[in-house]
Amino acid sequence: MINFIKLIRPKNLFLIILTMYGFGWFLEEFSFCLSCSIKSLEFNLIVLSTIFIAAAGNIINDYFDVKADRINKPERLIIGKYIKRRVAILTHWILNLIAFIIAIYLSWYLNTFFYLFIHLLSINCLWYYSVYLKRKILIGNIIFALLTGLVPILVGFYFYTEETNHIIYNYDFVQPFELNTKINFILFISLILSVFAFTLNLAYEVAKDIHDMNGDKKLKYNTLAVHFGCKKTKIILMTILSITIVFSLILFFFTIKNINIITLFPILISGFFVLISLYKLPRSKSKSDFKKISLYIELAIISGLINPTYWKILLIYG
Repeated sequence: MINFIKLIRPKNLFLIILTMYGFGWFLEEFSFCLSCSIKSLEFNLIVLSTIFIAAAGNIINDYFDVKADRINKPERLIIGKYIKRRVAILTHWILNLIAFIIAIYLSWYLNTFFYLFIHLLSINCLWYYSVYLKRKILIGNIIFALLTGLVPILVGFYFYTEETNHIIYNYDFVQPFELNTKINFILFISLILSVFAFTLNLAYEVAKDIHDMNGDKKLKYNTLAVHFGCKKTKIILMTILSITIVFSLILFFFTIKNINIITLFPILISGFFVLISLYKLPRSKSKSDFKKISLYIELAIISGLINPTYWKILLIYG
């Protein structure tokens, strides 16, 4: 049981849960639809199906990565050592099947094929990523980062759909937010978080490529680091991190009214970790150095994604 829990990456799954419930809790502030709640059955099914697809993706990724993990991460090798390969692949399909059934129900209840399409797309992309794309230059990194960036969109689209399926009242948004687009604000803020999650997760994937470069070379994987080398890949990584900072500043400053240190506190923490990564990258050479870079980027992701929860607390008690 412990090895199975390790296999599905509980830390990553917990971050998805925290992001979805935190963002959903925040969006409740802008909803007049009584059924739009993180306590609703449909919202919880969206979270559950997302978790199942992510867990299945982690399993199939390790399933096809046994050889690479023996070289890059021997201490994390689970499939074939503690869990039989046929058990892993069966579990993968069961989790995806349950998620697909949930997606059918959500499409019927919410009167949209969005969740059915996204769930099918995610299941197939994660399979194709594990089998083929992750060994190809950049495209695998982009696909995985895009799938991660979909998480806030799943939450925002639920609230948007539920609102548009009911009568929409003319109301003003609670401070410190000001955007005269009414219900479209939900999709707008969802898009901001999605792009933020995409760019930082792309940076995280590139950092992992550098960390695993020696093992990937032996296995003849054509990753970004293997193709361009460590120095050029570091420049690419620094560019992605710089774009993240510029993009986040522009959009968050545009969205938030009465900006102050208290409002921006999680954003500043996230930016702090990104800046540390940018400072450390030129001097990084060893695997342990790039492992620290990956940790800094991961902390930046976590700090950024807790923003909605933090903002909701400010709206209630601020």
